[in-house]
This record gives sequence, structure tokens and C-alpha cells, in this order.
Amino acid sequence: MRFMMLMIPKGYENAKPGTMPEAKAVEAMMKYNESLQKAGVLLALDGLHPPSMGARVSFPGGKPKVTDGPFAEAKEVLGGYWMIQVKSKAEAVEWASRCPASDNEVIEIRQVQEMSDFPPELQQAAGFPPSA
Repeated sequence: MRFMMLMIPKGYENAKPGTMPEAKAVEAMMKYNESLQKAGVLLALDGLHPPSMGARVSFPGGKPKVTDGPFAEAKEVLGGYWMIQVKSKAEAVEWASRCPASDNEVIEIRQVQEMSDFPPELQQAAGFPPSA
């Protein structure tokens, strides 16, 4: 099973462009990332620049509308993610629990949908043969 572990740092929604973490935090996070890699569960990971450097594309009336960051209504934003492959949600929770996060950070764990999770009619609509 694949899971995304989503880092949600409180206050990041207000971070100025170019905001960077402290060196100690980066060092601790790199050790954690190495442990994920050595265990063979890490598929991908990335940190994200603050929302003040991003953009959102919404579709009012079906037409794209671009809004540059920062985003006034944002309450929680992503600071980064890990994509891991483990045997269960409990194992994903265990890995997230080992993260050297600070008290203003939360990790949300979400299982990635696989085509086999969908009923046969949706698999067929997506152009995949139904799983046996």
C-alpha cells in the first residue's frame, strides 16, 4: 500500500518568500529521510516553498482563474510530503511518529488510491480491464 505523509506546518501559510528552515531541523529531517530510505519504504519526498510563492487555479463557471499567493483564506498548507510504500496504515502511522517534527507541525497520512480500489465499472471507464 502506498501512503502520502503530508507535513502541515502551522504558520507556514503566512511565511514570506524565501523562508527556510533552521539547519538543525534540516539535519534531523535528513537523518529521518535516510532511515526511510534504508528501510526500503521511501518512494519519493519533497519540501515545498511557502504559499506566498505559489499560485492556485480555480475554475468558476468552468473557466480557469489564477490567484497568486499568499492566499488569504488558507488555514493549513503543505510544507512537504513523503510517499512511502508499507504493508498497512498502522505501519505508515509508525513511520510518521518517528519524524523529528516540531510542536507546530502535523503529519496527515493518506492512503493513495490504486486502480484496484475502484469498482469494475469505474476501472472500465478509466480504460483499465476490471481486476480479477
